[in-house]
Amino acid sequence: MQVHLLDATYELFRAHFAPRPQRLDPQGQPVGATIGVLENVLYLLGDGVTHLGCASDHVIESWRNARWPGYKTGAGVDPVLKAQFTLAEEALRTLGVVVWPMVEWEADDALGTAAARWADDKSVERVVIMTPDKDMGQCVREDGKVVMYDRRQQKLIDADGVRARFGVSPESIPDYLALVGDSSDGFPGIPGWGKVSAGTILTRYGHLEDIPERVSQWDVSMRGGATLAAALRDHRDEAFLFRELATLTTDVPLPEKLDDLRWRGAHRATFTAMAERLGAPGLVDRVHVWAD
Repeated sequence: MQVHLLDATYELFRAHFAPRPQRLDPQGQPVGATIGVLENVLYLLGDGVTHLGCASDHVIESWRNARWPGYKTGAGVDPVLKAQFTLAEEALRTLGVVVWPMVEWEADDALGTAAARWADDKSVERVVIMTPDKDMGQCVREDGKVVMYDRRQQKLIDADGVRARFGVSPESIPDYLALVGDSSDGFPGIPGWGKVSAGTILTRYGHLEDIPERVSQWDVSMRGGATLAAALRDHRDEAFLFRELATLTTDVPLPEKLDDLRWRGAHRATFTAMAERLGAPGLVDRVHVWAD
């Protein structure tokens, strides 16, 4: 079997910003993002996905905000979108899929935990993480047991795909993000370091602690190397902090067992009620398996 892991928050944002007509529920409230998520998941289930786990950011903030004051928050998120976070989680549950709503951790942490937990199960052929999020590249495995899938580009990303995109191996992704920064997560990286320099140096040394402090000790040639080495020395503590922020937690206490991820169908009464609540009764016709 293949285990599919979905970043429901990414899907919610994607549906919200998709160029489509606004969808309102019978009370006149915008619900288009929630409907879009349900439509996408129904497509996946109809396309043969059998074992599915969906992780969501129940709130945007996490433990990382206590470590770095500039880390991303819910500030600036469209209130129309933010109001649908809980609604989308509820809607997915009526569809009969496992939902992990994260509060202390992030959705990415839940996805990383699930991938690490089930990739080595003898019954699992492959774990497919359905998100293009660069953070998730660190979960991709050299043996092909964990890959990413960018649904927007319909592109499977294995370890070679991670290297092609970032210039580093999956295990170096947190180090890479520590150096170049991650604007979407709210940490700036190390001054002067960019994608090319980080890719070149990490391809040689792998991790921050293995990069020699002095450019004279580097055995790779890098334009501006002296400046880069000095910047890393001067901001060493920040670099290790940023790597901590970029490293996924892989021991989130998810209560489910592997078989719990097997989709057994939508819950007829609650899903039908949800479709009516959303003003989208046609969703019921797209369900091909009912659990009851």
